Amino acid sequence: MTSRGDGGYVALRSSAAEHNTIPDDESSIGTAQEPLLSQGNPKLRGTFNLHQDGHTYSYSYGPKGLAGLLHNYYALLCAFFASIGGLTFGYDQGVIANVLVMTDFMERWPITPLQKGSMTAVLELGALLGALGAGTLADRYSRRHSIFFACVIFCIGSGFQCGAQSLSHIFIGRAIGGIGVGALSMLSPLYMAEISPPEVRGSLMALEQFSIVLGVVFGFWTGFLTRSIPSSASWRIPLGIQLLPGAILGLGCFFLPPSPRLLVLHGRYDDALGSLARLRLRSSEEAQDDPLLQIELLEMRVETTLVQRALDDGVTDGNDQLQPWNLKAEFRAWRRLFQRKYRDRTWIGVLIMVFQQWSGINALLYYGPTIVRSIGLRGDTVTLLVSGGIGIVQFLAVIPAILYIDRVGRKPLLRSGSALMAVSHVTIALLVSQYEGDWSAHATAAWAAVGGIYTFTAAYGVSFGPIGWVLPSEVFPLSMRSKGVALSTASNWFNNFLIGLVTPVIMEYSPAGTFMVFAVACTLAYFWSTYFVPETANVSLEEIDAVFATSAGRGDAQLKQQIEEDLGLRALVRGLGAD
Repeated sequence: MTSRGDGGYVALRSSAAEHNTIPDDESSIGTAQEPLLSQGNPKLRGTFNLHQDGHTYSYSYGPKGLAGLLHNYYALLCAFFASIGGLTFGYDQGVIANVLVMTDFMERWPITPLQKGSMTAVLELGALLGALGAGTLADRYSRRHSIFFACVIFCIGSGFQCGAQSLSHIFIGRAIGGIGVGALSMLSPLYMAEISPPEVRGSLMALEQFSIVLGVVFGFWTGFLTRSIPSSASWRIPLGIQLLPGAILGLGCFFLPPSPRLLVLHGRYDDALGSLARLRLRSSEEAQDDPLLQIELLEMRVETTLVQRALDDGVTDGNDQLQPWNLKAEFRAWRRLFQRKYRDRTWIGVLIMVFQQWSGINALLYYGPTIVRSIGLRGDTVTLLVSGGIGIVQFLAVIPAILYIDRVGRKPLLRSGSALMAVSHVTIALLVSQYEGDWSAHATAAWAAVGGIYTFTAAYGVSFGPIGWVLPSEVFPLSMRSKGVALSTASNWFNNFLIGLVTPVIMEYSPAGTFMVFAVACTLAYFWSTYFVPETANVSLEEIDAVFATSAGRGDAQLKQQIEEDLGLRALVRGLGAD
């Protein structure tokens, strides 16, 4: 669950991060040609390429891929540590599926399907509040301090759940913990994006999704191993284990370097340069003369100034410095999302999360054992093993998605994924309606239904799973990107909340009907992705404007051009090109 309300900075795919444009006029915007020269400046530890048009350039601190990760080992370690925030969310998803069917838990507190749904959904409701509030706090104060407080809240909630003496303690703990989970779902990837070198930013951002799915697998199998303990320890242990990653991240975040972009946001440019030098393995003396560090710092200043000037809502003073928060300015900034020229983009961000959740993936993660029993499998071990496989299949499906999402494109993956998911759900629904009265005599049909669940999970893992986090960051112009992604994230948590609440109820009423609901949602997702979703893979900002028939992004590009000139970025690039 990459998930990102970041005050205006959301990392794009690597191609966009590495190729930058310093245009002289509107016609040159977005031009990218073959490199003309690679600088031999002795102070240049990395590569800088000025392209033949004389305006576009690219730079890197080292190689791409695995070699680049090893070269930028300090940033890799920091990003890996920050990704523990995603692990907390994934772990809860995985562990709750086991806890809800543990013998001691069910005997201690018999609960109705509605209570079961509420117990799961209350975490998502808390996460919705945490996600919406975290972005503003992170910008106004500190990424690291916000992560620390989110971890404290998460640990308080986990403590309530682990030490619960009544069912109300479980509900309270999950609500409180949800606020921490929601905040971390925004703060961790935000911090990771802001510390990553451009040449490996995509790979480092993938750690968040990797961590979430790893948490799902770890949480489920932890509960599976403790389920046979004949006491409340069977569920207290797995619920208590989640305190560890929360405590480790909360205490360790103070050893992480501060976000350079946040320091720029607060006008602390010298401190930002020092933090950037630390992340790029430069000494303080080298930082003063390193051209790449100067370029990256100026790009941060350009981006921050662009967002602040484009919003023009009283957030900053005349010097583009952050002003005290006020409700009226915040409301005006959010209201821009629903202006006519942004409305289509806003719906893309909101609906991708609607279809992501109503595809049924989290219903399977939260209630896997319950759903697997509905298709006729019996015995705790077999049921849990089969439902545990859902997390493993999703984990494996993430890998090809990361490798091929830019090569194949978003739209083909969304269309094929939604079609395969719909077919899988319809197949399962037909099998359930036909054989639910006599599964014991139709074991083959039961295992065919299991195959349908796994097919659905794999299709989701390469389509709506990862693209749900990529697409919102691409369709919004830069000045609206943070608010747009934040609203998309809120849509994710709200629909996650609804899924957790209603799934046990409709499962109790009709298992076959439950799968048909998900099939209808996937079918609608197919038509939506076919007729309303633009292809954003390797598409420039201006081309996205053409898709939506607006000039919102071009206006941002023209304003950015002026800011680049004012802050000296264009002069620096021209100077390097003349060396």
